[in-house]
Amino acid sequence: MTDRTGALSGVVIADFSRVLAAPYATMLLADLGAEVIKVERPGAGDDTRAWGPPHADGEAVYFRSVNRNKRSITLDLADPDDLAAAKALANRADVVVENFRPGTMARYGLGYDDLAPGNPGLVYCSISGFGSGAGAALPGYDLLLQAVGGLMSVTGPAPGEPTKVGVALVDVLTGLHAAVGILSALRHRDATGEGQLIEVNLLGALLSSMVNQSANHVMADVVPGILGNRHPSVAPYEVFQAADRPIVIAVGNDRQFAALTEALGARELATDERFTTNAQRVAHVAELAELLGARLRTRPADEWFELLTPLGVPCGPVNDLAEAFQLADRLGLAPRVPLGGLDVVRNPIGLTKTPPTYRQPPPKLGEHTDEIRSWLKDGD
Repeated sequence: MTDRTGALSGVVIADFSRVLAAPYATMLLADLGAEVIKVERPGAGDDTRAWGPPHADGEAVYFRSVNRNKRSITLDLADPDDLAAAKALANRADVVVENFRPGTMARYGLGYDDLAPGNPGLVYCSISGFGSGAGAALPGYDLLLQAVGGLMSVTGPAPGEPTKVGVALVDVLTGLHAAVGILSALRHRDATGEGQLIEVNLLGALLSSMVNQSANHVMADVVPGILGNRHPSVAPYEVFQAADRPIVIAVGNDRQFAALTEALGARELATDERFTTNAQRVAHVAELAELLGARLRTRPADEWFELLTPLGVPCGPVNDLAEAFQLADRLGLAPRVPLGGLDVVRNPIGLTKTPPTYRQPPPKLGEHTDEIRSWLKDGD
């Protein structure tokens, strides 16, 4: 039943998850060759099947974005026969992934402690919003996590205007952490034969992923706030208005700052005592931004990009998604991959021996139910 291609070929994943964080993780693993069997509710399936518009090929694009290379089986866990099939699948799997509220799988006899005795090599990944302890009953929605997890407190145009990120970033970051945990546990199993339980929660993944902002608080007792498009520790590192549209300047060291001032015809700024070091530039960031902004407004963003990039000054126009894909195309990154008559977004992991593959489009609800039930019965 498994596809013998990819770094994870032969690995069977029983995917009891839905929505985004866990399905993103299992799609990445499927791209790398794992056989992912998606368990869905009869009649409805994954919640995101109904999250449209937009739609493509009759399916919600949201669902299609994180469910390629998977097979779908519909099982009603309240039905004894379907529950028996779910248990058989979990006992045959190398990996089980679920993101129900903590305790839900255990109520059906599908928790890690239920399955591990009969499948001691099982890698079991449980994803929750706030962990399996005191936060077990809290709902784990990305927008909620962006709020209570502090991300919105540092994101927005100005103090007092907290703003969510334009994509479900907490879910994506959690899915990445889950995938790393699964791969680590599989490596341990290969070495010892032992499976283990992996627990990843959205709040913990977000706090870790806020890196320097979290560290500012933990190490220096700083509570960062909204800086708009500025950086708390580096300057100039923000959005400026060019003659036609916004442009980003991301200067990371004194050499780059000197090159920037030279190109802007403002060489004197590099020796101005307010701006000679990064720490001084951060301390006088508003004054610096005003002086740089006056010069940047004299030319279109693309002209500045062409002038500054060869000088080693990181910069670029603020693109929309269409322009971002055009840039990736121009750079030879081939960000689109044809699959089932539609394009999908390329997996960004490049592997020289076992690259990601794009074997089948997202499944129709229950599309592989008969095939998977037959596989479970024949013992192959």
